[in-house]
Amino acid sequence: MIAIVDYGIGNLRSIEKAFEAVGADVVRSDRPEDICTADKVVLPGVGAFGACIDEIRRRKLEEPILGAIEESKPFLGVCVGMQLLFESSEEMGQHKGLGVLPGRVLHFATACKTALHKPSPADPLKIPHMGWNTVEQRREDPLFRGLPSQPYFYFVHSYAAAPATASDMLASCRHGVVFPAIVQRNNVYGVQFHPEKSQANGLRILQNFAESI
Repeated sequence: MIAIVDYGIGNLRSIEKAFEAVGADVVRSDRPEDICTADKVVLPGVGAFGACIDEIRRRKLEEPILGAIEESKPFLGVCVGMQLLFESSEEMGQHKGLGVLPGRVLHFATACKTALHKPSPADPLKIPHMGWNTVEQRREDPLFRGLPSQPYFYFVHSYAAAPATASDMLASCRHGVVFPAIVQRNNVYGVQFHPEKSQANGLRILQNFAESI
């Protein structure tokens, strides 16, 4: 059973339906006991980092989420759900994340100021990063099974993770700067794109998580 953490923000039914489409056994729940008894856990996310983490804590879901990770259950964060895995975010103020992965979440404009290769003034960076973009695999992983080289996925975000540990970046994407499209450490995965909106490639990612991770 895969538990999709429902903390009351965003259209969680879409990712639930996507998992069902690939034959996964899923439950969408805000009950800590369902997270604790699940075989795998998915943390989706739509909206602002601060609002999401506040609601997770208000509903007392942080402890079961961290408990599932500590028990080495396969874990997948999606979009803001991936960003929540990091230590902090600067989105609309400073917010403390789950602290599973070392690093921060930065606005694209902030990331570009410190990047070695900045966007050209003649081609200004469009924020949010919205639409289809290619992803470059950094190392082998079963999450990529059956995917083409440099697959396209659908992104919608103005903030991106800046991992403190380079090896946590499983795949990268470029939008003005190079940022993590997929992160991974041990049993924990995170995708910045929306697999439920990414057609066949997105469904393949979810199927691989359900069957191969």
